[in-house]
Amino acid sequence: MKRSVWQRIHAKYACWRIGVLPGFTLLGVIVVLRLIGLLQYYEWLVFDSFLGWRPIEPVDERITIIGINEADIQSLKAYPVPDRELALLINTLQEYQPRAIGLDIVRDHAVEPGHQELADVFANSKNLFVVEKVLPDPIAPPPNVASAQIGFIDGIKDRDGRLRRSLLGTPVPQNSQYKHSLTLRLATAYLAAEGISLENGIRDVRTMRFGSVELPQIHPHSGGYVRADAGGMQILLNYRNSSTQFQTLSLSDVKSRNFDPTWLRDRIIIIGMTTPSAKDVFPVTAIASNHAADGEIYGVEFQAHAVSQIISAVLDGRSLIWTWADGWEYLWIITWGIAGIILAWLPLTPYKNFVIVGITSLCLVGASYTLLTWWGLWVPVVPTALILVLNGVGLTAFYQYNRAMRSRLNERQLTINHTYTTIHNGPLQTLKLLIKQSRDQDIPQDELILKLTQIDSELREVYESLEREVQTQEQSLRLGSGKEINLNAPLHETLYQIYSQTLERDFPCYKTLKLKIPNFEPIDDRYLSIEQKRSLCQFLEEALCNVGKHAKGVTRLRTDCLQKEEQCIVRITDNGSNPSVSSDGRGTKQAMQLARQLRGRFQRQSSFQGTVCELTWRPRKSWFS
Repeated sequence: MKRSVWQRIHAKYACWRIGVLPGFTLLGVIVVLRLIGLLQYYEWLVFDSFLGWRPIEPVDERITIIGINEADIQSLKAYPVPDRELALLINTLQEYQPRAIGLDIVRDHAVEPGHQELADVFANSKNLFVVEKVLPDPIAPPPNVASAQIGFIDGIKDRDGRLRRSLLGTPVPQNSQYKHSLTLRLATAYLAAEGISLENGIRDVRTMRFGSVELPQIHPHSGGYVRADAGGMQILLNYRNSSTQFQTLSLSDVKSRNFDPTWLRDRIIIIGMTTPSAKDVFPVTAIASNHAADGEIYGVEFQAHAVSQIISAVLDGRSLIWTWADGWEYLWIITWGIAGIILAWLPLTPYKNFVIVGITSLCLVGASYTLLTWWGLWVPVVPTALILVLNGVGLTAFYQYNRAMRSRLNERQLTINHTYTTIHNGPLQTLKLLIKQSRDQDIPQDELILKLTQIDSELREVYESLEREVQTQEQSLRLGSGKEINLNAPLHETLYQIYSQTLERDFPCYKTLKLKIPNFEPIDDRYLSIEQKRSLCQFLEEALCNVGKHAKGVTRLRTDCLQKEEQCIVRITDNGSNPSVSSDGRGTKQAMQLARQLRGRFQRQSSFQGTVCELTWRPRKSWFS
């Protein structure tokens, strides 16, 4: 029994290995392409697109941008902005008690007039943070400013020139110091007022933490990156997606007091240039800019996004962008690659396969988008979708060819079985009777010649019937009696014709029959193929022939062909003595094979009190048909 089950499993999944080798070869190629970085650019494009497709977010009420625009410069008639104007601006902002002010304008040297006034502002404003550049060409901060109030504004661009990362801290080789960014200075100052301080991480001691929120540090192969420069403390930037991300005022607005005081009170205020002539822009495609050129945002806007994502994550639970470890990412890719092999293996038509692969690919993209949007998890999309489609569609050709070969072999086997059964139920039955009679008694020569002539005639009729069936594609069945029946008729009517024709044949055990009980009721044959109907008819014919040949002393024969409680039944019951029927005969093997095809059950119980031969199955439709 165990061997039979194993054989069925082996036969059912034998063609699985046809696509395994090419499928895993393609998978290996995709992994190699990812490892050498050829898919990195496309991963960035998908990542940016996902960020741009997110739901619109509200304006961050904790941050206000003071943007010095072209109109402000024209009114000042001076550029760079003089120190006096910056001093007046900062003093005006301090009147509204902001929580922190970030001056995103380099002041490594004096810009007269008003340099001393600005120096006094720097000395007296403990919530003011100024900037420097440390990479790659350093620019010094304003002199005489405490180091705790200085933050660098360096950004690390990807190889396509876009800015997707925020550098929060970095060691400086020149003086062996570890410096913090303006982003980190402003976030730390704001959260300190909430009682939340900057600490080392718990799960990853190399990263930073505010309260229970650890900032997920970037590694060289995080997400879609390949051999990225992951020096210092970097995190992926989760840009705020809305048409207006932050309240923005111009220098003129502040000087004229043309604003709502709540826009400044207890907020982070970031001062920067918002004019193209200042050339303080960053290329970004994840979000749209309302001010800079298409695909660019101003440096002050970048700082606002970087600060906003940290504060929103700590106070609002807004997701930070994180990635799996390398092993989990490759397991994700391999899993979808195997899914593609499975989809190609399914016994579908090419059109259905294409549709299923398309739907599965959309589900993959949708799942990846959902993971990024709601949980901040960036998973590989391009290599995963690529291997899913290549395996799901490309390997279909391998499996279709294999199925075509198997189909041709099955057709040949069906032809052989059909030919054998037709001969077995016709001329071979006559020959067996002749052999049996010759053993029991001497047969006159004339009668012997007549019988042999009858067998020759039946064999010729079988040949002509099979030839006509092949040439005309007729859906008919030749019975052992020489009659042909139409297989397109309802199954119970066809089976009744076989019953009637077979009982008219000259078998010795039929002569003792006194009671015949035919019970033929409609059977659901919508999901049966012509070959399956043919096999059912041949099963009934052979079972009745066995009664006529072997059921000695039979007086009662009951034949049931019906459907009861979603179960189809073909049962032949006699009360003759039939101990000679072999369980290893050709007919028994064919009946068991038919039962497996119908996912049903065949059983024969034979004794000296009678024989029950029964085939049962449930009508069902195969989804893959």
